[in-house]
Amino acid sequence: MEQELKGQFDEFEKPEIIRRKLLPWWIKVFCWIFMLMSVGAIASLITNLFVPNVNLSLYGFSTNTAYSGIGLFIIAVMLLKGFAAYSLWFEKSNAITIAKIDAIVGIAICIASLFILPFSTADGHFSLRLEILLLIPYYWKINKIEYEWDNLETI
Repeated sequence: MEQELKGQFDEFEKPEIIRRKLLPWWIKVFCWIFMLMSVGAIASLITNLFVPNVNLSLYGFSTNTAYSGIGLFIIAVMLLKGFAAYSLWFEKSNAITIAKIDAIVGIAICIASLFILPFSTADGHFSLRLEILLLIPYYWKINKIEYEWDNLETI
């Protein structure tokens, strides 16, 4: 009797699915980079309490102190990227949404730095942000795996 009942429920048991396998190698590498970078962002806040100059730079924005508008902005973006990387690496259910937000914010910041920074700095140099060449494929790949990630389909 027990064998018969066990056989009826076999169709409901799904194998353990590792969502991380849906991510390509380059996103896995960047997950670790951004998780470490977010730890560095928090460390820069602590370090700047004891050391007057802490150099921060991201997407063309740079500053010498963590406790400035640009410094806190850079740290916030680093923490968003770290949170997205953590969510992807540890297969959280909302990781795809967070990763899409991260990609869109990154693309928007890159575009803003292309058009705002040349007019707001004294040197007026135009700099092409190459990060956008990775952010667009990142968004595209995250968008492509979203259905499988959300529905836990087997690979």
